[in-house]
This record gives sequence, C-alpha cells and structure tokens, in this order.
Amino acid sequence: LFLFFMLLLVMGSNYVITFIGWEGVGLCSYLLIGFWNKNTSYNNAAKKAFIMNRIGDLGYLLGIFLIITTFSTVEYADVFRAAVNFQLNDPVIVAITLLLFVGAIGKSAQIPLYTWLPDAMAGPTPVSALIHAATMVTAGIYMIIRSNVLYTLAPTTLEVVAMIGLATALFAATIGIFQNDIKKVLAYSTVSQLGYMFLGLGVMGYSSSMFHVITHAFFKALLFLGAGSVIHAMSNEQDIRKMGGLKQYLPVTFWTFLIGTIAISGIPPFAGFFSKDEILMHVYEHSKLMWILGVLGSLMTSFYMFRLLFLTFFGEFRGTAHQREHLHESPSSMTIPLVTLALLSVVGGLIGLPEAFGTENQLANFMSPLFEAARRVNPAAFAPTALSHGQEFTLMAVSTFVAVAAGLAAWVIYVNRRTVPVAEGQPMPAWQKLVYHKYYVDELYNGLFVRPLNALSGTFYSVLESGVIDPLVNGVGRTVTGVSRLFRYAQNGSIGFYIFAMVIGIILILLYNFPFFLGNSVSLH
Repeated sequence: LFLFFMLLLVMGSNYVITFIGWEGVGLCSYLLIGFWNKNTSYNNAAKKAFIMNRIGDLGYLLGIFLIITTFSTVEYADVFRAAVNFQLNDPVIVAITLLLFVGAIGKSAQIPLYTWLPDAMAGPTPVSALIHAATMVTAGIYMIIRSNVLYTLAPTTLEVVAMIGLATALFAATIGIFQNDIKKVLAYSTVSQLGYMFLGLGVMGYSSSMFHVITHAFFKALLFLGAGSVIHAMSNEQDIRKMGGLKQYLPVTFWTFLIGTIAISGIPPFAGFFSKDEILMHVYEHSKLMWILGVLGSLMTSFYMFRLLFLTFFGEFRGTAHQREHLHESPSSMTIPLVTLALLSVVGGLIGLPEAFGTENQLANFMSPLFEAARRVNPAAFAPTALSHGQEFTLMAVSTFVAVAAGLAAWVIYVNRRTVPVAEGQPMPAWQKLVYHKYYVDELYNGLFVRPLNALSGTFYSVLESGVIDPLVNGVGRTVTGVSRLFRYAQNGSIGFYIFAMVIGIILILLYNFPFFLGNSVSLH
C-alpha cells in the first residue's frame, strides 16, 4: 500500500494525483507507527504524526485551490507553461509557493511541525528506515523540486525556505547531541539533514538537494537498520548508556554502521561528503553567514554521530548480564541489507562528482531539462558558479576538517576519557537540561494548543453534545418508544380481545360508510 501511494506521489502528472499519494503515504505512516497497537504511547505517537501532517496538508490543499483559481488547471505542464507569464515575486505566486511549502514543512518535519518525526520512532525499525528516513519524509523536497518554476518565480519564498531549513538543521542537531535513545539520535539527525535539503532548495541548488536526498537515503537507511540490528542483539534495549563494546559481538553491524557514520558526517570519499558539500557551496555563493552556520551544523552532525558510534560500539559493555549472554551478530537477512547499503554509501557520491574533479556532474546534467522553464523566467539564478576550482577545494577542505575535528573530539570524550552521559534523573547543568528535554517544545505545544483545545472540546461536549444534541436525538427515540409501547397494548394475546376489536372495527367502518349507503339508497328511490 505504501509503495502504491509513493509511486502515485512521484509519478502523478498533476497536483491532485500527487496529493492523493501524499495523503496515502501519510496514512501508511500513521498505521505503521501504531503497529504495536496495544501500547498507548505508540498509539499517541501515531495520532500525533497524523494530526501534525494534516496541519501541513491543509496548507498544501489551499495551495492547490489557489492554483486552480489562478491557472484553471492542476496539470504540472499547463501550470508551468502559464506561470512563465508572471513577474518575479508576483503576490499570487508567492502565496501559492508559501502554501505548498506549509505542506512540505509538515511532511518533511521542519520547524514548527517537526515534533512528530522523533515520536514516529515508535514504529518498527524497518519502517523508520524506509518511511521516516529515506522516502516519505523527503516528499516535501520532491514537491518543491517538481514545482521549481513556481519557486524560481518567488525569491521571497525561497528565502523563507532557506531560513527555515537552516534553523531546523541547527536546532535538531543541538538536540541530537544530548539524546541517549539510539533511534531518537537518528530521528533528530534526519530532521537536521532534511533541513540541509531545504537550505539547498532555498538557495536554488535544486539538483544538489536531490543529490542529498539520494545519498541520505543510502546512509540513513543503513544507520537505522544498523540500529535495528543493535536493538535486536540487545534484547530490545535502545538506551546507548547501557551499551558499549558491541563491536566485538556485532562486527558486520559495527563496520557498516561506521561507514554510515562517516558518510553522514561528510568525510570524503563517502557519498554524504559530495552531496552536503555541493549544498554548502551553493549556500556560500548565496550568503557567507548562512555558510558558516551550515558548517556549524555539519560539525554538530559529525560530533553526535561519532558520539553515538563510540558509546554503542566502544568501551566496556554497560548492560546487564542477561543482555551480555544474548549478544550476537544478526542473521544474514539483516546483515546483507546493511552491507548493500554500506556499499551504496561508499560509491553513491559518484553520480554527482563536482566539476572541480575534472568530470561532469552526471546527476545535475540528468536533471537539467527539468529546469528549462525556470531558466527562462529567472536566467540570473541559473548562472554558472562564480567560484574557482581552488575556492571549491578550499570549501571542501574546511568542511572536511570540521567533520574530522568533531569526530576526534567525540573520540577524546567518549573513548579516551570514557565519559558516559548522566543517568536519567541525575542533576545536569540548566542549559544541558534544556537541550536534553528538546527545548520543551512538546510541553509548549501542549500548553498553547493541546490543553486549550481539549478544554474547548470538553465545553462543547458538555454544552452542545450533552445539553442540546443528545436530548434531541434521545427525545426522538423516546417518543418512538412511547408510541410503540401504546400500540403494544393491542397485542396482548387474548382471542376474546381480538374478536371484540374486530367487531368494534367493523362497526366503525359501517358507521363511517353509513352516509354513503344512505345517499345511494335515496338516489335509487
């Protein structure tokens, strides 16, 4: 079912078909998050994901309505053909793109609709790998790339996209540094990487963002499945504070997880290096400040991923004796996908090698025809890069140095010094507590929206439902019941009563028809 809707989303030729696929994958996500349906917290996580996605989908739907009002069609080709007649930053185009972007914010877990994705880790780990890392959550990026003509016409919207993407990338990365649940670390990593993709879109690096979508699918699916292998070996334990030293028990999982960690950190020659650096290069051309913040996010990504790797696979085992007895490498049905994805994480970057390497960027050339109409409406935005090859290599060197330095820092802290995060409930600095509790955003949403809406719905229930609607509905039922009870007295089972009733009925019929008979007799005479 998920594959059907995902293919519908990707292959649809108009916004309505895409929206049907969009809603379908959201439904599948909801059903799979709540797969363990007897666990109340998992059910709540599924409902949270469903509702937060519907908030974003409302914006997407309004965007489609505005497209119909403006262009009288929802076919991509017809909309883009008509859109080229609009001026840059036309208010209607800006409104359409912003509304579509609201849908992308919900589906791709960006600020402020990002809190559902970490909770979505309640689902089975393969679901996290397939849906909540590699495919469905990147649908927002795909939709914007598919609508590139409209977004190229709306530089104002692109600025908003870039700022929200950058803010999400940094915000989620800071949270990931202090998480201790192996899947939650990867969840916030996913939110952060999606932020990088939106940052690339905001600076019109459309093919670069698509490149990162592809490479991210390789190494993030690898990391999630690797986490599943660890959880399987640890008898369903997900707290990295209770792990350690697993590399000797799970060698295949360790080496593949290491490859995924290096790839997501942006260290060459792995796939993540090429895609992330291509995005950062476009960002550097757009804004030096944004580039600095993007590199800072890259530093944090490398740090929390190596932190996860070292706490899980290095040092002494910190679990229970029972868990130690059952430590084992996962079966081939779990390790073969890990090895396959690890290979793709190594060579995946070859499809988008930068021209500075003396080759053609194959992915950019492949996607180039998709942007022909966008080039016509805003040629300056598609001008060749002004950076020299020397500058490009310098930017690569800086981001590589930052990633390696962060990894070494994590090595010093968690391997050399054998630092273990404080146990639950132990005192910690106020700033660390703030970040550890995810800046209390969930609590803020509960206070601002959930509780007031629950109170309002409770009021409506007590006043309207119980005071007006229920009495009306129940009153009709009671009336019918009362009338039927009266008719029941006619069915008392007494033959004598039935004969008496028949006689009375005959008499009444005769009396009713007596004037008719009397009139006929008079006319005959």
